[in-house]
Amino acid sequence: MNDHDHELPAAVDTKALLALSDEHHDRPVRPLGTHEAAGHVVKAYALEAPGRTVTEQDADAALRIAEAHLALGRTRGSLGLAVLIVHAGGDGDYVLVHTWIEGLMADLAIFTGPVGRLDELRPGRTGLAPCVWEAAVLSHERDAYSRHVLDGGATIADRLRAWQDDTLEGTLR
Repeated sequence: MNDHDHELPAAVDTKALLALSDEHHDRPVRPLGTHEAAGHVVKAYALEAPGRTVTEQDADAALRIAEAHLALGRTRGSLGLAVLIVHAGGDGDYVLVHTWIEGLMADLAIFTGPVGRLDELRPGRTGLAPCVWEAAVLSHERDAYSRHVLDGGATIADRLRAWQDDTLEGTLR
């Protein structure tokens, strides 16, 4: 069915959707290892827009941001496991800190800022959610957490090792 076959609701911005479709492209994702920050086990990823690279310095800066955020983790119900995404985006830099918390819930903090200046990142605006590529990483992590930690039958230490080893790498569409 094409757009001419029936009337779309007024809020559907077909021009904007088609423009986004034209801009959509592949982005590489790679694991940056597992770290300890503020008493949390943190799985880190680099996500890169065309022409951008997450450097070791960028990863270190993002880990410092995550550590500061995670320092109050227990007061937010943190279970001590987090995912860090360092996204060298096309329009700026982003750091996402996703924490598993009590009640089978998660906490997400998004920090945003200008290209190449991770030390200037600040919390994103209220309501900001992951972009399509960041959401793909978090989807993988949700499945890995459920499969290895929640549904696992081994000791917690073995479950956490399996979760840490289950990483996403390649190209996201």
